[in-house]
Amino acid sequence: MQKQTMHVGFIGLGIMGQAMSRNLHQAGYPVTVWNRTASRMEEATVWGAKVASSPEELAAVSDVVITMVGDTPDVRAVVEGPKGVLAGAKEGMILVDMSTISPDATRKLAERVMEKGVRMLDAPVSGGDVGAKEGTLSIMVGGEEEVLRDVMPLFEVMGKNIVHCGPIGAGQTVKACNQIMCGLNLLGMVEALAFAKKAGVDLETMIQVTTQGAAGSWALSNLAPRVIQGDLDPGFSVRFQQKDLRIVLEEADRVRLPLLGTAQVHQLLRSVQAYGKDEDGTQALITILEQLGNVKISEKD
Repeated sequence: MQKQTMHVGFIGLGIMGQAMSRNLHQAGYPVTVWNRTASRMEEATVWGAKVASSPEELAAVSDVVITMVGDTPDVRAVVEGPKGVLAGAKEGMILVDMSTISPDATRKLAERVMEKGVRMLDAPVSGGDVGAKEGTLSIMVGGEEEVLRDVMPLFEVMGKNIVHCGPIGAGQTVKACNQIMCGLNLLGMVEALAFAKKAGVDLETMIQVTTQGAAGSWALSNLAPRVIQGDLDPGFSVRFQQKDLRIVLEEADRVRLPLLGTAQVHQLLRSVQAYGKDEDGTQALITILEQLGNVKISEKD
């Protein structure tokens, strides 16, 4: 498929999806969008997207349909539900699920999708809102290499680190690994900030030194400065991080693997949710450390 003839349908226009679909349009691909909340589609028309009335209508005019929605039931609904993607899909169409959902559910969905003559990849992403806006996401791909080759030009618009991880479901499994490390890095970052503050060390100095050494992480470089400024706005929300960690822990339970650190981060973030910070960025974990340690990290009101 050539760029000028590859019509892209994009379902899910949240913080990530809006930026990803806009990048595809700006790269020259015809983009049709659908989103459960209509106002998000109105935003997309401003930058040039066409709007479909349903996933079925979107699929009927698309060579490739990308889903970027919240959770496993959401993917099932937009793909298999009434007026879903499969109702409008042509044989040979490619479905790319870039959501973060259960690896096991992905494999089962792919079986049903392929029975309809639709090819499928699972391709979850990492890199947050910044990566989505700048087109620098890491994309973890599961599925057949031939299908990946067909959509690689689209992936190269949205990301910079594109890795074929194995068969269907492998992308979601690697994303689960990513979320384990993100959660534990997040906890290490907020604990280090709390420790430094209690010990009377300048926080910006601590970050400057540690980001350049073995302790460096994405959370330390990108989220720690926000914490110091009192900025809890979401690049990636507590709600979605909790969803991802739930998927990890369910899959770990399925294979009988204990994940002690991941479970602790999940419980601490549940405490953040209990204080009504579900839609804050994951750096809001600092608020629980502040309460546990009786320490205030940011002086901002």
